[in-house]
Amino acid sequence: MYVANRSNTRFSAVKITDVAAAAGVAPMTVSRVLNTPERVSPDTAARVLEAIETLGYVPNLIAGGLSSRRSRMIAAIVPTIASPMFHEPVQSFTDAMGRAGYHVMLALSGYGEADEATLVRAVLARRPDGLLLTGAHRTPAVQRLLATAHVPVVEMWDTAEHPTDMLVGLDHAEVGAEVAAFFAARGHTRFAFLGASDIRATARRRGFEQGVAAHGGTLVAAKTVNAPGTILDSREALRAIAPELTGRRTALFASSDLVAFGAITEARLLGIEVPTQLAICGFGDFELSRGASPAATTVHVDGTAMGLLAAKHLLARLAGHATAGVHRSLVPFHIIERETS
Repeated sequence: MYVANRSNTRFSAVKITDVAAAAGVAPMTVSRVLNTPERVSPDTAARVLEAIETLGYVPNLIAGGLSSRRSRMIAAIVPTIASPMFHEPVQSFTDAMGRAGYHVMLALSGYGEADEATLVRAVLARRPDGLLLTGAHRTPAVQRLLATAHVPVVEMWDTAEHPTDMLVGLDHAEVGAEVAAFFAARGHTRFAFLGASDIRATARRRGFEQGVAAHGGTLVAAKTVNAPGTILDSREALRAIAPELTGRRTALFASSDLVAFGAITEARLLGIEVPTQLAICGFGDFELSRGASPAATTVHVDGTAMGLLAAKHLLARLAGHATAGVHRSLVPFHIIERETS
């Protein structure tokens, strides 16, 4: 029996026509399954996908994108994956886009403006069909890049009077004001803030301070740590402001549940009783806040709804159904009272 010498044999790549022949369909149908699956019946799509799997077909997405001007790829840019803050919205967004036949590429920008500009430029070079960005405040350099790219953009986790395109977010200053009102309604007159340096945490601090003033309270201490704000950073920061927290009951707003957990841990080590001496409210409703002892009061934001709504707006724009002009949507939030308040 003759056995080919594979080291000297050139094997041609599987072509779309090979997949079509194996599935008993036209090459155009294979293309539709890959690019617009909603236009193909489930039975036909299943046959084509089985043929693709069996033959090991890998579509040339670059060539396909050049001809159809669709890459079926969406770029999602978030500052970090170290914080659970972005997990729910990114996961629900990715799932929704996947059901519509799009793949989501995740990229991390950090918290520096220059880093975001470099990353956006690199991402746009890959010709995504759309972008999911964190925040709604862009530098002029990034604004120019987005304006010339002519791709749909949905921004999340923020609010702005003039977003880039579509926005699904949250009024962080309003969150801070609501936390101040929550503490004031429970008789607090002394307040403190512990938070990260990013723009959204800063907005929560601003709203909190305004709310404290509106209720006749006094901000006795405030400390900022580098974004995103780690447990160790917040422990060190609480030690720094501890002298201002002793003697009289104080209400502390932490910019995230990670910061709140660090504050709870350090307060225990310093002998500051929570909540009788120091009431604490975090932000994000992470699993950590529910599992802590004592369980942390926090601000819950429906991250799943945020991601789904972002996907809905983006898919509508990609399908050509979205109306002209900027589309803004704000997701609700509410305070969950637990043992630290």
